[in-house]
Amino acid sequence: MKSIFPSSAALVALCTLTCSAAEWPQWRGPDGQGHAAGTGLPATWSETSNVAWKTELPGRGWSSPVIEGKLIWLTTAIETPATKADADRRLKGNTGNQPLNLLAQVELRALGVDRDSGKLLHNVLLLTVRDPQWVHALNSYASCTPFLEDGRLYCHFGALGNACLDTRTGKVLWTNTSLTVMHENGPGSSPVIWKDLMVFHLDGSDNQFIAALDKHTGKLAWKTTRAGEMNTNPQLKKSYGTPLALSINGQEQLLSPGSDWLYSYDAKGRELWRVKYGLLGFSITPRPVVGHGMIFMSTGFMKAEILAIRYQGLDKPEIAWRYNKGAPTMPSPLLVGNDLYFVNDGGIFTCVDALTGAEIYRERLGGNFSSSPTFADGRIYVHNREGLTTVIKPGRKFEVLEKNQLPGKIFASLAVAERALYLRTDAALYRLEQRPGKQAAR
Repeated sequence: MKSIFPSSAALVALCTLTCSAAEWPQWRGPDGQGHAAGTGLPATWSETSNVAWKTELPGRGWSSPVIEGKLIWLTTAIETPATKADADRRLKGNTGNQPLNLLAQVELRALGVDRDSGKLLHNVLLLTVRDPQWVHALNSYASCTPFLEDGRLYCHFGALGNACLDTRTGKVLWTNTSLTVMHENGPGSSPVIWKDLMVFHLDGSDNQFIAALDKHTGKLAWKTTRAGEMNTNPQLKKSYGTPLALSINGQEQLLSPGSDWLYSYDAKGRELWRVKYGLLGFSITPRPVVGHGMIFMSTGFMKAEILAIRYQGLDKPEIAWRYNKGAPTMPSPLLVGNDLYFVNDGGIFTCVDALTGAEIYRERLGGNFSSSPTFADGRIYVHNREGLTTVIKPGRKFEVLEKNQLPGKIFASLAVAERALYLRTDAALYRLEQRPGKQAAR
């Protein structure tokens, strides 16, 4: 029987470059690709079924859980709303047209939850910001998923700042609030730990750059301005992408999706190459995935396309194919074997041939989507903002295995460890686990 698991050496290289001892160290798992090694996972659940525990979370945040040892970590924002008069005054400088939330103050916190009991053990204040930038109504001030490595939680809150927490003692080791841009829609890029660096994007409407902090001290190691030409409209320069460390043709480098261009940098922040999308692409949130000697990514707004960028054996990568029907602007794609899956913001789930871009199927799931899909235990899990998870069987025939509803909204992506799924809603964190004696759907 043909295996549906990726066989590309690129995935091995990804895990080698960025993986730590944590079971789920970053957004989208050990390799950042949305793949989990857990088995015996549940395919069905509800508020009263296959829930090992449910923990109400304080504040508001869309960051995904990260897991190391007996602790699950998330970030959250404790919000103090601005008065209407203050909000009206500050919005006079707004050049966009999106629905926004404004605050008088925000406390940015790290939450540590016991993996076995679900008890909230840690609620640590990292940063306090007065009159923070506004955020889009769909966003939160704690949407960036932290990176967990060897007892250190590296938290990024966009232009609001960065912090490193010792997860064993609960002590804040350092903070850095020196790098700012105008996000327009709030923070959205998650950080990556690469070598001795904490790397993240700050692509605002005013300035666009990628930066690296020394992970031990929090001091700026380097900062590189985006070199590619962009649209002259400041609103079309912003993006919220997340970098990805990868070895390409024997050279370690950092893939960095920005507005209109995919960049590659070395460990000193020097640009190695860049590829133009060939169309307007900004407000990028999806993280690229890799395999078969190619990089698969979405170009974001306005009209999103999926690009396959071939790098294997080439001095400079080039676009191999593009797909322009129903590409996502927020959820990331998922590569399983030779098939590339993605769900767009409006709930159209698509499978294309990863090698050629040929469409295999397009089906409507319904609902609205922000989080990214996960491949675990031979199944694909996708979550809409209305709290519904659809479980799909991988393959070239569309087959829904289960649909599972929870109360609340889902913006965060799944985390997986051993035989349990960890799913965050807008109000709570769930540990979902198969009941003994009941066979999960496949």
